[in-house]
Amino acid sequence: MSRNANGQGSLYPWKKDGKQVGWKGAFSYTDENGATKRYSAYGRTQKDVKDKLDKARDRLSEGAPVRDSKQTVGEWLAYWRTTGLAASNRKSSTKELYGNLSRKHLEPAPFGAIRLDQLKPSDIDALLMSLRQKDKPLSDSTVFNIYCVLRAGLDGAVRDRLIARNPATRVDRPQVAKKEAKHISAAELAKLLASAEGLRYRDVLVLIAGSGLRRGEAVALAWRNVNLDAGTIRVEATLSRVGKELVITEPKTERSRRTVPLSPAMVALLKSQKAKQAAERLRAGNQWTDTGLVFTTEFGTAVDPRNILRTVELAAKKAGLDKTGVHTLRHSAATGWLESGVHIKAVSDLLGHSSISITGDIYGHTSDDTARKAIDGWSGALGL
Repeated sequence: MSRNANGQGSLYPWKKDGKQVGWKGAFSYTDENGATKRYSAYGRTQKDVKDKLDKARDRLSEGAPVRDSKQTVGEWLAYWRTTGLAASNRKSSTKELYGNLSRKHLEPAPFGAIRLDQLKPSDIDALLMSLRQKDKPLSDSTVFNIYCVLRAGLDGAVRDRLIARNPATRVDRPQVAKKEAKHISAAELAKLLASAEGLRYRDVLVLIAGSGLRRGEAVALAWRNVNLDAGTIRVEATLSRVGKELVITEPKTERSRRTVPLSPAMVALLKSQKAKQAAERLRAGNQWTDTGLVFTTEFGTAVDPRNILRTVELAAKKAGLDKTGVHTLRHSAATGWLESGVHIKAVSDLLGHSSISITGDIYGHTSDDTARKAIDGWSGALGL
């Protein structure tokens, strides 16, 4: 039931100790539960009080609370984190990230001690500035995520009629500087993979380098989605760590669900993996857990993505390559495809990007050699 003000209300002198100190106004209204309540306002002049009454009536007519809650931002976000956030359809990993950011950066004082009815856009501006000016400034992406958490949490406060409007909507979204993906040359990538020889999860790195899969997609790959005869794999899941658990979920976007062709070498690698896994199953006996995954531990359980990171870090150190992570392999595959002349739409499809513009933003830079070949080739065609 919508909230409505009943009648015009009343306005009369406000007295203390028998002396008039201002004006008081009031009206009754029906709340969303059908209960009759009364709203009162005080001011130095009749106009002050009338303006407050009119503002309260306007809020009620818009379905907003007659006054904002005096609950603190930190108290509300702590509650929202265990209710609205937990019940949302966000991925488990996103819920964990949002919850951690709220606990660490939004709920504690001084920001978390601000009352909801006193929170202003300038308070949020000050918070974002302080996050960038810490002894160890937070990254642009982390500041952006903190803003997103706050905005979502305050949206929940509006929905629950604790506040009339979300002040975060009047704050500019923090900008995240676009960074081109780090990649290494084909020769360096070959050296890294050679340096991973003998490591248990080396074949995961080879698959990522050859297909451009994300780390979570590679360790979530199931045999039912592998067609060795056709030489394809179907990406339908991703694996991530959420707290102490490994969780397999659907990809974030529809375009992330995709079929990726395999080279003959990749087919041979997966055939070899299938044979090695069958041998491990026999050795494990009744300790084997049948997850149906392509890459598993020695007992058949899912592989922690952190172990793939450790594998690439060990191989990179041995190969003498600095700051090389799992994503470097995916980025190197994409860069190699683009510089060999593969159309950006095909590369975007292979990578599972939600749009070509994302592919262009991440891989917008071509090497000097590629740029020179393009100019020389076009000049030759023109006879210049």
